Amino acid sequence: MKKTVRIFWRIFLVGFGAFVGMVLLANFGVFGKMPSLAELENPSILQASEVYAEDGTLMGKYYTERGNRSNVKYMDISKHVIDALIATEDERFYSHSGVDFKSTMRAMLTAGTSGGGSTITQQLAKALLDQGSKNRAWRVVEKLKEWIIAVKLEKNFTKEEIITLYLNAVPFGNNIYGIRNAARSFFQKEPDRLNVEEAALLVGMLKGNSIYNPVRNPKAALERRNIVLSQMEVNKKITPAVAAKLKATPIKLNYKKLDENTGYAPYFREILKSEIKEALKDVEKPNGGTYNIYDDGLKIYTTINTQMQEYAEEGMAVQMTALQKSINARGDFKTGSIWKGHEKIIEKAIKESDRWKNLEEDGLSDKEIRASFNVKVPMKVFAWNTKREKDTMMSPVDSIKYSLQMEQASFMAMDPVTGEVRAWVGGINFKTYKNDHVNLKTKRQVGSTIKPFLYTQAMEERGFTPETECENVAQNFGGNAWVPSGKKCGGGTMSMANALAFSKNCATAYIMKQVGPKQFADFLSRINIPTKVQPYPSICLGTCDLSMYEMLWGYTIFAGRGFSTKPYSISRIEDRNGNVIKRFDFSVNRKEAVSEVTAYTMAKMMQGTVDKGTARGLRSRVGAAEMGGKTGTTDDNADAWFLGYTPQLLAGSWVGFEYTFMRKPGRW
Repeated sequence: MKKTVRIFWRIFLVGFGAFVGMVLLANFGVFGKMPSLAELENPSILQASEVYAEDGTLMGKYYTERGNRSNVKYMDISKHVIDALIATEDERFYSHSGVDFKSTMRAMLTAGTSGGGSTITQQLAKALLDQGSKNRAWRVVEKLKEWIIAVKLEKNFTKEEIITLYLNAVPFGNNIYGIRNAARSFFQKEPDRLNVEEAALLVGMLKGNSIYNPVRNPKAALERRNIVLSQMEVNKKITPAVAAKLKATPIKLNYKKLDENTGYAPYFREILKSEIKEALKDVEKPNGGTYNIYDDGLKIYTTINTQMQEYAEEGMAVQMTALQKSINARGDFKTGSIWKGHEKIIEKAIKESDRWKNLEEDGLSDKEIRASFNVKVPMKVFAWNTKREKDTMMSPVDSIKYSLQMEQASFMAMDPVTGEVRAWVGGINFKTYKNDHVNLKTKRQVGSTIKPFLYTQAMEERGFTPETECENVAQNFGGNAWVPSGKKCGGGTMSMANALAFSKNCATAYIMKQVGPKQFADFLSRINIPTKVQPYPSICLGTCDLSMYEMLWGYTIFAGRGFSTKPYSISRIEDRNGNVIKRFDFSVNRKEAVSEVTAYTMAKMMQGTVDKGTARGLRSRVGAAEMGGKTGTTDDNADAWFLGYTPQLLAGSWVGFEYTFMRKPGRW
């Protein structure tokens, strides 16, 4: 044997041995942990948890930066997506065993100019290993690991399972992962509805989801889509005639990315997070761990009714647009005099703003930062238009005033018998105003909406009836504690039914005198109002602070035949595989609070409010055969409430400013 031949074989054998050694070392985890067979059979790719409405409509998702995925089954992926992917990324997908050595050698000899050498299976392995080093030497090691995992995947999965795993894992840019999210975001479709050109566009993005993003780079995306169509033609997935026709078709997008600010009931979804965490704190995963709502792919089925939610949001927009227009016309708002004596509120908002913090980090002095807040700059601010924002030139300090001068509102609807929440609107715009005015922690003075509870107790425990005559005079509760404090009353007497219908404060104070402040405060606890109300005599007029959530909880006793029913919003929670891990039963949240007779009598009395009282005519305008309710306002109309119900639905609304001094006397 010639010397040169011997040298060649020695080099070859040493190289081959080194290669085999590297493969073995990689397989045994020397270069980093390798997933076990069990982990490959159940890949733990981060997956977003999804929130669904009562009718199965996707409302929104919870996810981390890398976890915005929604898995889909092979049967639910359009055939055009599969054809486009194989034709473009891996023509011999069905014939190789994970590694296509022909393509690998071609890529090595041409330095990648004639295409890459990675198969779909290898790309999946790369995603499972979360690899992609820019160091060339280390990338060689990563390639070996990908080969090993690719072979294992081919051994343990069918081709259909591999391609499904791959399409559920790949990134499409803009923090969009997986074919389902891509189809929903770019076309507002499920992946099984994608047509040929849509499938080609999405598959084309896989070569470079930023370069070929149709939103940012439509021209490059179009060219790449047409390359994919050509590949589909070459591989006989579409005819030349179809390819030519589709290449001449412009890109038609319907782009709308689902994030925390979009979708149904964003205020509700934000509050729901804590409820889910509480519900699952004692539920273990099969591996003994705890569930994470951001990356475990949970499916949360809620009681929200999408039609009611849409009506609630649309109704609020119509009413608040008109209301804000009249508010903006007020002289003290136009001149800015509304802020006289309240400058500390503005200064506090300035120093808590992101702009202040960012400039502070840049090293500017407090004086320089404060001066910059008086300089007009381009910005987007909230507006009552279709986009809920507008471009304008405004100084940052004026934008703060502008934002605080927006009147706020909230609305909640529920089934009074089961407690199922049907609609939840926590504010006028979640993107701009995060404070939720429905939830348990946000409390406002409730005004006269508290009176039905007092009247209920008077009937239940003191023998009152709707015909009981009540003194319409101010009441003294000892010392100089007069209720109402102004002592302005009409005098005489009136029936308790009329006192409620016309919301008479003096007659209510008389009833409070018969019941007793401490007894009334205790009664509020007995009907399950969570907040502990202090037994001041004035609480009968609603001087206490309670939340919308609590008030509706309390009002369930009227339409619920005397039962107090806690509002609830989750029907069940499933894991990523569709297994139910938690069910919810409304019956455990029901408690008898007053007799059915008292509840029925109060329901009839509260019909007087919407027929002839402070909300007169409302029942006829709504078209309800039976309806009860109560209005409520606080000093200078700082808070305006209405709580109303039919036998099937209980709802509440509130309107007011974040700062009560901004409201002036006048009608809502």
